[in-house]
Amino acid sequence: MDKKRKETKMDRRGFLTRTAAAAGAGAILAGGLNKSKAQTTQKSAGAGKLDDINVGIIGVGAQGQVLLNSCLKAGQSIPGLRFKAVCDIWKFNREKGVKTLNAYNKAKGFGDVAEFTDYKEMLSKQKELDLDALIVATPDWLHAEHAIAGMNAGLHVYCEKEMSNSLELAKQMVLTSRKTRKLLQIGHQRRSNPRYLHAINNIVLDSKLLGRVMQGYGQWNRAVSEDIGWPAKHALTAAELATSGYDTMSRFRNWRWYKTYGGGPIVDLGSHQIDIFSWIFKTNPVSVIASGGIDYYKAHEWYDNVMCIFEYKNAEGMARAFYQVQTTTRHGGFHEAFMGENGTLVISEVPRDGNWLEKEINAPDWNKWVKKGYLKEVSTKMAKTKTTNVMLDVRVSPAPPKWPLPIDLGALPHQPHLHNFFDAVRGNAKLNCPGEIGYETAVAVLAVNKAVETQKKIEFKPEEFEVHA
Repeated sequence: MDKKRKETKMDRRGFLTRTAAAAGAGAILAGGLNKSKAQTTQKSAGAGKLDDINVGIIGVGAQGQVLLNSCLKAGQSIPGLRFKAVCDIWKFNREKGVKTLNAYNKAKGFGDVAEFTDYKEMLSKQKELDLDALIVATPDWLHAEHAIAGMNAGLHVYCEKEMSNSLELAKQMVLTSRKTRKLLQIGHQRRSNPRYLHAINNIVLDSKLLGRVMQGYGQWNRAVSEDIGWPAKHALTAAELATSGYDTMSRFRNWRWYKTYGGGPIVDLGSHQIDIFSWIFKTNPVSVIASGGIDYYKAHEWYDNVMCIFEYKNAEGMARAFYQVQTTTRHGGFHEAFMGENGTLVISEVPRDGNWLEKEINAPDWNKWVKKGYLKEVSTKMAKTKTTNVMLDVRVSPAPPKWPLPIDLGALPHQPHLHNFFDAVRGNAKLNCPGEIGYETAVAVLAVNKAVETQKKIEFKPEEFEVHA
């Protein structure tokens, strides 16, 4: 490497370290819920143009591929990314990831990615790879191990949720982020979804269009399905499985259903939406009760159908939220609803399942908000009954520069969250879901399984949501 190239490389890495630390310091060090939990991106001082961010990824299964597509999809790719390394214990997945990334690199004029079976080997070659950031998309039980190792290796980390099956390990992730001053973004992607940011921050919290919100509702229902299979010729050997911590190929492929590896549907699916309850109510829950069971999939270890009720106590008084995850019916798909005295917001990552407001018949007039551009009225037809509502499309005007609304992110619902992460790495934004917020959600969500198991009401203390050394 010539002297000029070496200096440029050092300047780039120095810039990344300095600006990311400046942008993320407030989010990393802040404990508990505060206004930053609902903030959109904010520019930080000293940010500027930067060459490509060098990225590695651990885990290129189904979710890893989703994240790669969100970063790289032709015509909609996140600018300034250079993937240099991919790691997966399963050759079948790894080869698909390598193929995707090499095709992208070739189009960009970059070299081929380095591929690894062992993440420790990948991180040991950090000087050669010159990585800046790491995406972790492995099963839940490995998130903490991989994220902590990445941060200790000097990398900023985007880690899928749930942070961990263990709250202690999740806590260690946050503490490592603070110690290393490396960014840690947790994959609750609704936190960066422009429709959610507008609907919750502008319409519900700032404008208080719904009045006092006392009820929340969420669901993620899926139809009956078979366990995930695999091509027989590509099965891992017994030795490979054992080395990786699995006893059978079926458990490796269907890890979400087993207690060693995941938390079942309430954690895998419910985390995304239960996280939103705390955003809306501006506080963490005070209790949860739940009912569920292994009602259909008798070979699994986790509950396939769960219903739960959270209680919240904020400055306005008590609020409650019901949540359910069903895997034996798709009825209603997945969406959230927040009900206030003046109206209800129904929202979903997929606009056809939720993208409207329902105005109570006796609520104050909303015309000023339509004129202001917060709403676009699509129907004002009213029936004779007092319970029929006015329907309005959730929109914003003027449109945000990056994500003009209305917007259907389609197959890329994770892209704004990844965009926020990489903007923060450059020093141009604060994380929308740093480890502290991910930890708060993990405390609430993991308690649901405990409530089902014990058939008792779980009560939370405020300090349970805080991370201290």
